[in-house]
Amino acid sequence: MILPLHEALRERIRTRLIELYSLDDSALPAIAIQYPPNRELGDLAVTVAFELARVLRKAPKLIARELADALGPIDGVARTEVTPAGYLNFHLDRAAHLRRALGEPPPAAGAAGKTIVEHTAINPNKAAHIGHLRNAALGDSLVRLLRFQGRPVETQNYIDDTGVQVADIMVGFQQLEGRTPEQIRELAAAPRFDYYCWDLYARVTAWYEADDSRLGARARMLRDLEHGGNANAATARFVADRIVRLHLATMDRLNVEYDLLSWEGDILQLDFWTTAFEVLKAAGAVSYQTEGPQAGCWVMPIDPDAADADNDAEARSKVIVRSDGTVTYVGKDIAYQLWKFGLLGKDFQYVPHGSQRSGRPLWTTRQDAPADAGDAPPAPRFGHARAVYNVIDTRQSYLQQLLKQSLAAIGHPEEAERSFHFSYEMVALSHATARALGYDTSAESDRPFVEVSGRRGQGVKADDLLDRVVAAARAEVVARNAELPAAAADRTAAMIATAAVRYFMVKYTRTKVIAFDIDEALSFEGESGPYLQYAAVRAGNILGKLQARDGADEAAITAAVDALPAAALDEAGGTDLWALVLDASRLDEVVEQAVRTLELSVLAKYAFGLAQAFNAFYHRYPVLAEEQREIRLWRAAAVVHVRRQLTRALELMGCEAPARM
Repeated sequence: MILPLHEALRERIRTRLIELYSLDDSALPAIAIQYPPNRELGDLAVTVAFELARVLRKAPKLIARELADALGPIDGVARTEVTPAGYLNFHLDRAAHLRRALGEPPPAAGAAGKTIVEHTAINPNKAAHIGHLRNAALGDSLVRLLRFQGRPVETQNYIDDTGVQVADIMVGFQQLEGRTPEQIRELAAAPRFDYYCWDLYARVTAWYEADDSRLGARARMLRDLEHGGNANAATARFVADRIVRLHLATMDRLNVEYDLLSWEGDILQLDFWTTAFEVLKAAGAVSYQTEGPQAGCWVMPIDPDAADADNDAEARSKVIVRSDGTVTYVGKDIAYQLWKFGLLGKDFQYVPHGSQRSGRPLWTTRQDAPADAGDAPPAPRFGHARAVYNVIDTRQSYLQQLLKQSLAAIGHPEEAERSFHFSYEMVALSHATARALGYDTSAESDRPFVEVSGRRGQGVKADDLLDRVVAAARAEVVARNAELPAAAADRTAAMIATAAVRYFMVKYTRTKVIAFDIDEALSFEGESGPYLQYAAVRAGNILGKLQARDGADEAAITAAVDALPAAALDEAGGTDLWALVLDASRLDEVVEQAVRTLELSVLAKYAFGLAQAFNAFYHRYPVLAEEQREIRLWRAAAVVHVRRQLTRALELMGCEAPARM
């Protein structure tokens, strides 16, 4: 709730500067609002007088003084001061601020146009691994942040069911195991089918490496999958569907949901790519190669700034259509990106896929959707976005740049500018966690982490990791709450495990390779999700005991402080209490920064700092032991505000606060 005050201040200052100095609005410098290093100096500070000193040929202090006199009374501001250096400092009305904070937050202003966030996008050929958890945690948190800001968001999960990975699994079933389509379908109905495919994929990789000529089986299978209308394509779609359902169950454990599953096979069968290909050719964005290593291919020249420095061939151009006529995933991604912006002139057919934990419906594209859907509800209007965020790791950076390049090349520079690659680095394991999961780490003892490889079967399956974290969390819950019923212990352990994993994935800057460590993630003391949960639970316990003793619930506290003298607020905790309240009020500002910079770690760091500040506060300024009613209620009001904001911050990271820990 501090951000609206920032905006109001900026607007008032901008208006007064124009009036005072006859300045043109376009000539005004950006009005930055800062936080003074010492709370006694003020709560907010503006430095605009320094930026205008040279333009107006006046001392900053004089400009600040004239501006302060012209501003007049400002709602929410108790007084304005000018420092000898020329800073303009604002002291907020503390009692009014906390009273306002206890009310329901105003609805966020809705943004114009829809935003699409595509994340997760796991190849449907094996179980999800630990790296996918970082993608989903970042992507889902971004969705939550955008919705917190009032933006309409559509969450998509792209299913690459016609790519190399699915082709390899089909080759494995046929060439290594000799299975018929009926046998494959029967096997797919078994539990943990994704685990079975995990091992099969590693075996296929080794089979190819033993004899390069075997890659011909992959090429033939790829053609079948792309062309569709054959037994291999139908079986592959069935296999992919079963694995996707298992992926969705894995992500459900982390409170991750989607609006639409977009299938790559539908992009091909509904001629999305054919249409996009003609547009690219007409614009001269792709060219046919008649000689050299890319002879027979359609390629797109790569902007040197987007080129992969480690690959000289791809530093010049990227193959979009191979010489055998199959489309690379870049080509299919281009068609998909055009559709997301509503630029393709075509649309999918949609059918319901089921409801999710929250009750939110999940839809899926389907090339053979019946014309009469019976009792099925009408599908939402998917696509047609104003902005698109693709959450995918840094290894795909230059290919994501190609999407922007293709949009600009066909005459859509604005859509190119509104295409965002939300990149992140890989996830590895700490040595201790790798050993706990059964891996021999001796070969990597000289490295700070243990790198894993799903292609070679050396990865860490997401469900295995989650099972281990849940088990560790449950042991901790039972040790602290021996009387807790088993079902409640299970639910609490699942909530703690989710917070442990999701906070760990978000707390590091996205450009950092992270080594996941179970003990660190589950710690109740360090920078962890459970630490934040514990602070929220502690705040709830304080309020619960206060209600049980005095009958003062949150509504009663809110009503009571409206009638309390403002002077008692300073007596309740002085600058310490006010600093806590003001910090808790910065959530909307932190969300804006996280979205603007695509650095979600700032939210995690903010929440951790708030939890630390609260833990220090309630030890120094007890609520229940305070005898003076006015002071007790002001402190309780601060606890209410902090608990709400900390719970909201947890929710933005996909975490819940348990009733007890």
